[in-house]
Amino acid sequence: MKILLLCSAFNGLSQRAWLHLRARGHRVAIRIVRDPQEIAAAAVATDPELIICPFLRRRVPEVVWRRYRTIVIHPGPEGDRGPSALDWAIMDAEPTWGVTALQATGDLDGGPIWGTRTFRMPADPPRKSTLYNTEVTDAAMSLIGEVVRKAGDPGFTPRRQDPRAGVVRPLVRQADRAFSWGDPADHILRRIRAADGRPGVHTELAGVPVAVFDAHYGDASPGEPGTIAGRRQDAVLVRTGDGALWIGQARRLAPDATVKLPAALALGGSLPRTPRSTIPSSLREISYRRVGKVGLVRFAFYNGAMSTAQCRRLTAAVRHAAAQDTAVLVLAGGEVFSNGLHLGVIDAHPHPAAEAWRNITAIDDLCREIIACTSQLVVSALTGDAGAGGVMLALGADKVIARDGVLLNPHYRKMGLYGSEYWTYVLPQRVGDEEADRLTTRCEPVTAAEAAEIGLVDHLAGNDRAEFVSAVLDYATELAAGGQALLDRKRTTREADEQRRPLDTYRVRELAEMSHDIFDDRRGFAQARHAFLTGQPTGPGEPQSPRLPDPRLAPVS
Repeated sequence: MKILLLCSAFNGLSQRAWLHLRARGHRVAIRIVRDPQEIAAAAVATDPELIICPFLRRRVPEVVWRRYRTIVIHPGPEGDRGPSALDWAIMDAEPTWGVTALQATGDLDGGPIWGTRTFRMPADPPRKSTLYNTEVTDAAMSLIGEVVRKAGDPGFTPRRQDPRAGVVRPLVRQADRAFSWGDPADHILRRIRAADGRPGVHTELAGVPVAVFDAHYGDASPGEPGTIAGRRQDAVLVRTGDGALWIGQARRLAPDATVKLPAALALGGSLPRTPRSTIPSSLREISYRRVGKVGLVRFAFYNGAMSTAQCRRLTAAVRHAAAQDTAVLVLAGGEVFSNGLHLGVIDAHPHPAAEAWRNITAIDDLCREIIACTSQLVVSALTGDAGAGGVMLALGADKVIARDGVLLNPHYRKMGLYGSEYWTYVLPQRVGDEEADRLTTRCEPVTAAEAAEIGLVDHLAGNDRAEFVSAVLDYATELAAGGQALLDRKRTTREADEQRRPLDTYRVRELAEMSHDIFDDRRGFAQARHAFLTGQPTGPGEPQSPRLPDPRLAPVS
């Protein structure tokens, strides 16, 4: 079938839909559109049999939906209408939610229904971006498959909605999100998480107007609500009416400060001197535990972006884990495994090029620690997506296990970078020179299943996020049972590679290229970085599926 995907951005769901439909033999075009004129032009230019809108912020004009079957994937249950479905669901503590495939008509979200899915909302209020990237995306992908099957059935007729039923919810504005720090912590947390990752909730911290994100429950000594009671790893502890909340990320509300940053960095010199406080487990970035002969290093950085300081801390954790008497070292990422450089911290630094250089050398140090570890087998465990240097970091391990459903974006070019992280060593070693060139120049996303086929991934686990760590530990325990033979083979291979060409030479060559990208800005890294962080459009509605700046590179904005 000839299908057109209309999207406001080539986000994770749009990438998955594009890959899923192509893999099933459909002719799929994708257009990034910003207004009704671009939507109409894309439809005329493509002349599709079916239009699907997996992520579209604009209304489809009548000239399009009257001529082409156009299905909108709405992130709300049947009867929900309006542009802020997930925001309201989180703020109103809805116990169940859903996703609905609707045929576009002149009635916003009121068209005939092609299918619907429901799911239970997490007990702990989720971040909006987390809810979208997990339950909503899973339901949407199931619906997209159903829509295409029904579109091929000449006997199918979509079910009309009852115009008297349902709830019309308005666009959520800052006034709807507003809170007082004197409110209960649960009330505040729901509002912040309903606006995370965008647009955040406007408030004031340490006298500075900011938008806040990444809220977690905390404990603090009694004091005036809104005052900062502590800090840890660039997060700040803020008193509320009945307790306290940790705020992990903030963005100054100033025309010249548009980038989201770790909260302490965003507040800068305005942050008062406060004691170091104990952070909750939900905010802990790095942890280590031993399970039999397996050492498990877990790390979870906000949106997968890794600053210089975070890279150094993780390097120290890997070094510690490698020194233990375990047989297998597992590196398990969080909701996002890693997206490499922290573009936000780089862009906000007084000297961005210098900070970018520190960041890339710090992540290279981490990658070298992984590649050169010959005392244990190393396993990278991807429960979430990875992009750019985060993919290459994972490939430095001896084995890569990924949850089925993960997306990889193993390229740098669209951010104006050559790349480092020893990619010129680890990537061709796994997939060969020709495939490595294709992956890094075509700049297309790769599913976990495809990654397994071409050798990027060694083992696929199921799609169940809750069971993934257990599956990883089982896999690592089996490797540990392989004993000394596997480790001896690893050492022999590493020694032979070193004799053929020292590992440091790959780094030297990559950093020589990166120095031109960072300090000479020969490929427009500064502009691409800032445009990505500020959400600026990348151009008119050309076919950008493989040509967009990688939307998973370092999503910190």
